Order: sequence, then C-alpha cells, then structure tokens
Amino acid sequence: MDFFLKILPLFLAFFVGIGAKALRLLSKEDAPVLLRFVLSVSLPAIVILSISRLQLSFDLFLIPLSAVIIVFITYFIASFMGKQLKLPKATYGSFLVGAMVMNSAFALPFFSIYQDGAGLALASFFDIGNSFLIFTFIYLQAIKYGDKAHTDKIEWKKFAKLPPLWALAVALVIKGLRLELAPVTMDFLTLLSNPTAPLVMIALGLYFEPQVKQLVPALVAVLIRNGIGLAIGFALAAIFGLEGLNRTVVITCSALPIGFNTLMFAEMENMDREFAATEVSISLIVALFLIPYLMWIT
Repeated sequence: MDFFLKILPLFLAFFVGIGAKALRLLSKEDAPVLLRFVLSVSLPAIVILSISRLQLSFDLFLIPLSAVIIVFITYFIASFMGKQLKLPKATYGSFLVGAMVMNSAFALPFFSIYQDGAGLALASFFDIGNSFLIFTFIYLQAIKYGDKAHTDKIEWKKFAKLPPLWALAVALVIKGLRLELAPVTMDFLTLLSNPTAPLVMIALGLYFEPQVKQLVPALVAVLIRNGIGLAIGFALAAIFGLEGLNRTVVITCSALPIGFNTLMFAEMENMDREFAATEVSISLIVALFLIPYLMWIT
C-alpha cells in the first residue's frame, strides 16, 4: 500500500500535463523541451549520483545486453505480425518501429521512488542498449518504410552525443579511480536530479492524445511491446540468473510503453503519424498500471 501511495503523485503529475494542455497553459510542443531538460541535465546527474553508490559487477553489463536482445526478438515478431495484418507500407513502418522502441524516460519517475532511487542507474544502463538501437537499427527501419528520398544512414553522431552516455563514462571513471565526490557536489547533483519525476510525467500528459486509427493493429503493436516484451524480460532474467534489483529493472523495463521516438520518426520519414499516435497513447495507458505493478511484485 505504501508503494502505491508513493506513486500517486506521479499519476497526479501526468494529469497536470493533460490539464495544462486542455487549458492551453502548455501544448504538446512544450513536451520535447521538458524531456530535453531531463535528458541533458537531470538524467546525467542521476547517472553520476547513482553509479557512485553502486557496486559494479558483471551483471550490470547484462542489463543493456537484455535491451538489445528484446529489441531484436520483438523486431522479428512484429515483422511477421505486420505482414499477416497486410498493413500499408507507411502504417507497417509505424507498427514495426513502435513495437521495438521502448520509452525509457517513462521508467525514471517510478524508479526515482523505488528503493530510494537505487534502480535509476540500472535503468540508465538498460537505456544504453535501447538508445543504441533506436538511433541505428530502428531508425533504419523508419527510413526503409517511410517515403522520404534520402540515402540510408545511421545516426551515430546523435547516439554519441547523448548526455547520459557521457555521464556514464564520467561516473565509471570516478568509480574506477575510487574518487569520492565532495558533499557540495553531491548536493548539486541531487538538486539537478530532483525535477526528473514531475517533468517526465507532465511531458507524458502533454503528449497523451487519445485517438483511434486502425485499433486492431495498434493493439497488436501494444501487445508485442508491453506483453511479449515482458515475457522476453522474464525469460532473460531467468537465463542470465539475474537477482534483486537487476532482475526488477530488466523485467520492468522490458514492458515499457512504445517510445515517443516512434512519433518523431513517423514525422521525419513520413510514415503513418495518426497510427503512431494511436499505438503510443494506448501503450502509455497500459504502462501506467503495468509498470508500477511489476515493480511491486518483483
């Protein structure tokens, strides 16, 4: 019961975002600004803080590997299911990308209150594998099934410039050299990390657009991302022998909702934008209840 009371403010922040958009105090276009702040400022601070408190082990590197495996397995399943549904090319592209992209930002507010934030760094490790494929393999699928005329390219530079990746490198150097962060540095990093939960949930509320286009294919995409992804997460945790918080992170993150990069790629490559918005919104509703439940039972 205490856990659900702790996550209640997160739900309220989500509805603050919906309400702010309805009252035109904020718009959907403001959401990327909030998420960029989290990605560029708050999340790097979280990574450095959390890893400074972690005991490094081989199991940590199984976490991003799990993300990579989950993406590739869901790719093959979504490819098969999309062909069975006989979707138009642009819709098939949004379907395929949506089934693979995991919204790692969604996990941050929940892990920030789970076991005093101990899982935040591990969730960041998971996102390394996820982000690597988002800007490489998954983006190539968007190019393939969109109709923008340009040469296939992998966004290596965008991946290499991710602030959390650099923060991870800094944190590992500090840990490797056994350096101690000064109290004032710890306090400063804590200050920067504090806005993460409310900003992410408000941004999710701003992005939320309940609409229906091709409901059955959208539900299939959500089933693959949230449901089959979860089954793969349970299987990997068992195969790798993960325990404790590592197990919780892999299982929980395997069921993350369809990421907003799906909307971005649909816009960039002229895939089916309305279908992308439908599957993202449905997946978000499912994850609002599924993710806290998984954290509670694992």
